[in-house]
Amino acid sequence: MATKVEKTEDEWRAILSPEQFRIIREKGTERANTGEYDKHYEEGVYSCAACSTPLYKSTTKFNSGCGWPAFFDAIPGAVTRHTDNSWGMERTEIVCTACGGHLGHVFKGEKFDTPTDERHCVNSVSLKFKQGDGVEKSQ
Repeated sequence: MATKVEKTEDEWRAILSPEQFRIIREKGTERANTGEYDKHYEEGVYSCAACSTPLYKSTTKFNSGCGWPAFFDAIPGAVTRHTDNSWGMERTEIVCTACGGHLGHVFKGEKFDTPTDERHCVNSVSLKFKQGDGVEKSQ
């Protein structure tokens, strides 16, 4: 289970870039096809950009063509789902279990050839990648 990370709004602002704060803390969305990890397929682990909690293994990443990084499953316990009724529609928001940071949304039943038939559509800004050799790369 992920260790809870709690910070004040000012503490988050001090450690996140303005764009990261807008997306992770204010539930924003980066423009499609602009994120660093959309077409990124190295082996390693994608962690929360805010609190460094591991969220997704590269083995669950796939090319959905949606313009954002897509994963078919998260590391168990790392991602929490909430109903999101914004923008006049019902979606399932996904957040980091540890810090509550907004990651994106999960969509089901789109018929992708994956084991779960789910697409975790995640903002690149919400992620940082750690390669097998231990080198971290942040957005």
